[in-house]
Amino acid sequence: MAFLLTLAAMGGLAADRPPNLARLVFPLNAKHNHASCVVECPNGDLLVCWYRGSGERTADDVAILGARLRKGADKWSTEFILADTPGFPDCNPCMLVDAKAQLWLFWPVILNNRWESALLRYAVSSDYQRRAGAPRWTGGGVVLLKPGDEFTARVERDLARLWRPYAAAASLESGEKLAEYLTSRTKAASDKLSMRLGWMPRPHPVTLADGRILLPLYSDLFDFSLIAYSDDGGVTWSVSTPIVGPGNVQPAIAVRKDGTLLAYMRDNGPPPQRVMISESRDRGQTWTEPRDTDLPDPGAGVDVVVLKSGRWVLINNDTEEGRHSLAMTISEDEGRTWRRKLHLDHDSPGPDAGSYSYPSIIQTRDGRIHVTYTYTPNAKDRAALGGEGKSIKHVEMSEEWMLQASSPRQ
Repeated sequence: MAFLLTLAAMGGLAADRPPNLARLVFPLNAKHNHASCVVECPNGDLLVCWYRGSGERTADDVAILGARLRKGADKWSTEFILADTPGFPDCNPCMLVDAKAQLWLFWPVILNNRWESALLRYAVSSDYQRRAGAPRWTGGGVVLLKPGDEFTARVERDLARLWRPYAAAASLESGEKLAEYLTSRTKAASDKLSMRLGWMPRPHPVTLADGRILLPLYSDLFDFSLIAYSDDGGVTWSVSTPIVGPGNVQPAIAVRKDGTLLAYMRDNGPPPQRVMISESRDRGQTWTEPRDTDLPDPGAGVDVVVLKSGRWVLINNDTEEGRHSLAMTISEDEGRTWRRKLHLDHDSPGPDAGSYSYPSIIQTRDGRIHVTYTYTPNAKDRAALGGEGKSIKHVEMSEEWMLQASSPRQ
C-alpha cells in the first residue's frame, strides 16, 4: 500500500498545495534500514542514502543504498546500491554536494564487527544526475586521519575531569566500572591505531564560505566527537582538537553570521539527557567543552539546518527516553533560544508506539524544507500499511507551513 499523506491532513491544517507531504522512500522492508542522509542535486533532484542489512556492525551483509526523487515527481525511484564492501558491514553514510557540484559519499566500513574498527571511506562522482540508478563513481578511497600528541594531551587532561561529577554520584559498582572505562580510553588515546580508526560520520558535512569542508565525526570507542577538515577540496584531511566530553557524539554543525560554528550532539552520557553543544571560533580547529542545552535527547541522532530566512531548525527525538517522538524545534536567534516546536511523528510510549529517529534535514533552493528519517510504524500505521518492517520516511513542507503548524515549547 502506498504511503502518501498531506501534512495538513496529519495536523488538521489547510495546505495551499500538496507538497506539504509525508511519503515512504520504499515500502516497509524486513531488514534493518537506518541512518539516512538527503541532499539536493544541482538539477533539483533529491538523493537519499541509508544502510540496509540483517543488523548493523555484526551483520556482514550491510550495504549503503540510495534512491532518487526527480524534480517535480511525487514518488521515489527504486532503491539502488551506492556502496557494498563484500563480507563487511557498511554503515552510517552521509553525502555532500561540493562547490564544484561533485557528489561525495562518506561512510565507515566495519572491519571486525566492532565500531572502533571503522575505516572511513569516501566515493566521489561528477556523473550522478543524468542517468537512472546509482551515480557513476569517478573517484574514492580512504579518509586518512592522524590525530597526534594534542589529541592524547586533551584526552588525558579532560576526559576523567569531565566524567568526575558523575563518578561521585555513582554506586560503588558503577563507579568502579567508570574508572575502568576511563583508564582504558585514556590509554587508547596514546595508541596510534586506536586514534586513527573508529571515526564515523552521521550528519551532513558543511562547506564554509572560504571553501573549507568540515566533516563531523564521532567515535564509539572514545564516546566523543572530532571534526575533520579539508582546505584542498577533499584531497587531504586534518583533524580538529577533539570535543572531549561525557558521551557527546554525532555532531551536526550550524554556522552563525559572525562565523561562529556550533556543533549540536547526541547525548550518550549520564543524566540529564540533553542535546549537547560546543562552539568554535577558528573555522572548526578548536572547540569549547561540550555543555548541555535545554533540549531533551534520549541518546539519538540530531540534525540542524540554517534556513535562508535566518531561522534555525533542529530536529531530534524530544524525549529523555525512547524514540517514539520526533520534533522540529525552531530558533529565531541563531540557536540562543528555541521557542517553538513541531512534531513530525509522535506516539505515547508503549508497546504499540512506533520508532522515528536519525533525521536528516535540508532546505532546497526553492525554499522548501525536506526531512528524511528512520521509520518503524506504530501498530495503527502497520495495519494501514499492511505489514511489518522499516522504511525511510520523507517529509517536505514550506517554511510558512512549518511556522503555522508549530507551537510554543512548554
